[in-house]
Amino acid sequence: MTLLAAVNPREMQVAVMLADIAVVLVAGALLGRVARRLRQPAVVGEITAGILLGPSVLGLLPGGLTERLFPLDVRPLLSAVSQVGLILFMFVVGWEFERRLIRPHAKLAAGVSVSSIAMAFGLGYALAFPLYPEHATVGGHEIPFTAFATFLGAAMSVTAFPVLARILTENNLVNTRVGALSLASAAIDDVLAWCLLAYVSALVAADGNYAELARIGALSVVYVALMLLVVRPLAARLTWRLAATERWSLLLSLLCAGALLSAWVTTWIGIHAIFGAFLFGFVMPREPARLLIEHVRKPIDNVSTVLLPVFFIVTGLGVDLGALTGGDVVALVAIITVACVGKLVGALVPARLAGMSWRDTKDLGLLMNTRGLTELIILNAAVSLGVLDGRMFTMLVIMALVTTAMAGPLLSRRTAQEPDRDEPAPEQDDPAPKTAEPAGLGRLRT
Repeated sequence: MTLLAAVNPREMQVAVMLADIAVVLVAGALLGRVARRLRQPAVVGEITAGILLGPSVLGLLPGGLTERLFPLDVRPLLSAVSQVGLILFMFVVGWEFERRLIRPHAKLAAGVSVSSIAMAFGLGYALAFPLYPEHATVGGHEIPFTAFATFLGAAMSVTAFPVLARILTENNLVNTRVGALSLASAAIDDVLAWCLLAYVSALVAADGNYAELARIGALSVVYVALMLLVVRPLAARLTWRLAATERWSLLLSLLCAGALLSAWVTTWIGIHAIFGAFLFGFVMPREPARLLIEHVRKPIDNVSTVLLPVFFIVTGLGVDLGALTGGDVVALVAIITVACVGKLVGALVPARLAGMSWRDTKDLGLLMNTRGLTELIILNAAVSLGVLDGRMFTMLVIMALVTTAMAGPLLSRRTAQEPDRDEPAPEQDDPAPKTAEPAGLGRLRT
């Protein structure tokens, strides 16, 4: 006791945080391995690990184990660590976004993406009417209905591009038309989802003040323009110069600093930090590709691989299944139903009009219905913005887990050499097979 009492409380906080991260890494690795054995993406196991370590399971055992393992004064430190991993991950997501994924299927992919988003968003917005009275107040502050409904619609509209890439590989769909089309559609989905989140962030930050909303909108436009017109050419010039002299450590430091600063700028503007990290990655040069992957993206991927599991635990600590009421269970069923119907029907209509088979149309809808990590990012952003209460957060996390887990078992089985039965095999110059599992994304969080 004397020795423990002599330890500086601040140092003990940091020590407990480090021990917590060790627990997180082991739990995430174990549950991720179990998920893979069950033909599920690792993200399903890692989300489950977060829920198991939270109040829903571990917290029910005698002795208050969740509070002992993750004390309240340590959780802000864990949250800060998870945010660094999240910002770097979003930077890579933006960097990995390839127009080549979309070009061969641009019209149909745009149709599938817009249709599935419109259907899911519309149904989510409509569902907000019966749900809003029970969840209108968060932390003593009443949330405007427009912000709540817009966010709920955005949560229904998400497709997880990183998880999708891994599912395609594991189900031998990479070289099929439905695989290439789903990747292209999900890429468009991701961009639209971040734009919706930016809009919701602006709504909440403005708090009903239309002048403030106009200010946020104007600053956002200026920011995007500066990133595209000024930062993009400067980044390309800097990257080539440092690559030519092999100063990779300096380039890595500058790019990570740029992602963090861009996240700070968007937070200052009034839209979420992840939007800044994503856009900074989006304007980064893709060449020299092989050298950038080896010396820059892989190190960032490795850091995110260590830090992102903390994000799942922080998410799991906010999930409390025991707090759900009988009415919440009915609402949860409605949320899962609306999420599935919106994506499945939204993808079905344009796919069938384009002449795709029923089998491929069904697979496309299931793939577009996966939400995974992307959904968790948006849900945690909503919590930080004060849009979601604990019960609604719990229900939406469960929805993300269910819609991600259901894809693998329900997809049509194909052998590794089997082409589409009802569709022609992709042309040899179709770039989708080369980019179906982009470096970093397919490996990072799937």
